[in-house]
Amino acid sequence: MSFTHAPAALIDTHAHLSSPSFGEDALPALARAKAAGVVTVLDVGTEPEEWELSLALAASAPDVHCILGLHPNSAAAWTPEMEAELRELIADPRVVAVGETGLDWYRLGAPAEVQRSVFIAHLGIARDAGLPVSIHARESYDDVLSVLDEHGRGVVAVMHSFGGDVEHALRAVGLGCYISISGPVTYKNGGNVREVAAAVPLDRLLVETDSPYLPPHPHRGKRNEPAYVALTAEAIATARGIGADELAAATTENARRFFRL
Repeated sequence: MSFTHAPAALIDTHAHLSSPSFGEDALPALARAKAAGVVTVLDVGTEPEEWELSLALAASAPDVHCILGLHPNSAAAWTPEMEAELRELIADPRVVAVGETGLDWYRLGAPAEVQRSVFIAHLGIARDAGLPVSIHARESYDDVLSVLDEHGRGVVAVMHSFGGDVEHALRAVGLGCYISISGPVTYKNGGNVREVAAAVPLDRLLVETDSPYLPPHPHRGKRNEPAYVALTAEAIATARGIGADELAAATTENARRFFRL
């Protein structure tokens, strides 16, 4: 791991430590994150087989909280029984949000209308539980924002690992959303993400790794992990022309407010 400065009290608002990519390395990865200034990690279970694993991880690591839902690429597997299980599990106080849910037109792992229906179902589940929602959008920002505008009243959402343009980001902010930035803000071809990082109001920004995906420079090609969120935070701070500690303090306060940590 290599970074020039580790901002204090960072929160990685989106990681997949309960995925097979980590396994027995989940707790060591949390220790490395703590050494890098990461005080809290939100673990996202995107498949039913990960939900209990995520809750178990949070039980063994008090600085971990859970986000549970069905990934849009798996939306075809959605059943009433799965919905009932999810509603039961998110009553656990370790769960701080529903998701990730949304629309993915890149992989189209499930038919578009199925994704849309399951997305709307997740919004209703979150509304009923009084929880925020973590949104996945890939090549689908216009449609995601339309669903949120039509069906997301009373639900607070974060656009996780944002990869759209400034117009999409500001439209999302106008709907009450927060914007979460991940590793691509450090990439040479990540100019659009840096523009978003600079344009979004500071009180609506969050930072994440999306571990094990999207590792920031200079770790591209390797497995991402929560400790690297410090590198992403530095790149966001640079894009905004502020200090890394100021960025860390703001995004940490935003995360605590958004997820009620």
